[in-house]
Amino acid sequence: MSDMAILERGAGGAADAIGRPGRAPVADDKAMLRAAADLTRDLNVPRATIYWADLIVSAIVGYTALFAAMLIPSAVFSLMAGFVAVLALYRAGSFIHELTHIKQGAIRGFRLVWNLLVGVPLLVPSFMYEGVHNQHHAKTYYGTANDPEYLPLALMKPWTLPVFLVASLLAPVALLFRFAVLAPLSLLFPRLRALVVARYSGLQINPAFRRNPAEGELARQWRWQEIATSIWAIALLAMVATGIIPWRAFAIFLGVASGVMFLNQVRTLVAHLWENEGEVMSVTAQYLDSVNVPPPATLPALWAPVGLRYHALHHLLPGLPYHALGEAHRRICAKLDTGSIYHRSSHRGLSPLMARLARSSWGR
Repeated sequence: MSDMAILERGAGGAADAIGRPGRAPVADDKAMLRAAADLTRDLNVPRATIYWADLIVSAIVGYTALFAAMLIPSAVFSLMAGFVAVLALYRAGSFIHELTHIKQGAIRGFRLVWNLLVGVPLLVPSFMYEGVHNQHHAKTYYGTANDPEYLPLALMKPWTLPVFLVASLLAPVALLFRFAVLAPLSLLFPRLRALVVARYSGLQINPAFRRNPAEGELARQWRWQEIATSIWAIALLAMVATGIIPWRAFAIFLGVASGVMFLNQVRTLVAHLWENEGEVMSVTAQYLDSVNVPPPATLPALWAPVGLRYHALHHLLPGLPYHALGEAHRRICAKLDTGSIYHRSSHRGLSPLMARLARSSWGR
């Protein structure tokens, strides 16, 4: 797409000087953008063996731990198994982000298998993200009212942050209702269907965002994924109601799903600095509003897996597969001197970022 903030290989990028009013506009740093593109030319091809191995192992560990949590009578050991399930299924679920960026057919069958293993069982089929997340990367959409994944959280009232986190804990229940109740009913009532498509068919944080109906291949994918997820949601509730699935097991499933959503919401809180008030930004300004948490920090491997610890770099080069981001970051850091803008998006870890966001919010 022409409006995507994807660097053309060998291009210098637009020299836009656009940013927040009240601050000096941030012009695009052509040298930094060109270096990032040139240094990573050979890293742009996804390696199927890495994708498949990572997904399968994460799913096996996650579901094994989930069933262990359901079956182990000891509350302590059940809690420990549930914690492992959250981490592993969160990693498996994070591949939904990769699905929005890898080219169609680049890893044959990956989208289908991911949905069958993770998307449908956890009630987050990929159509909820595909066609939504790409707008977050649109050059003139990022940080504006048209961005489904942006709110100026650093500039909002302090109560916004805890509400933002608590809402994620209720997401699995909301998704159950969306697929088990709203989806079937919307087939009978066109107005309800329009509401479901516009308001309840995207993993978004911007409440003002309205989704348009999908077209082409995405519409076909949406159709089968929604049908499959609705059947699963209805069957799950029916099995719980009839006693086939014990209430304890169902509660643990919802607890693990809530944990996955909560962990992702925490990661979302520190993916950006959230300091834009709706104005169009240059690519460099978007980069500076985004976050890398590179080594030596180790915990980001858990709370920002599948390349999400390099979120700022991802905004420079959205086409890079997740397994290449670490190498790309090392190359760029080695090439650019310490005064380069590139280094300004690297942060030490989760706690300093959360503290910065809280201080900014409390200062409002």
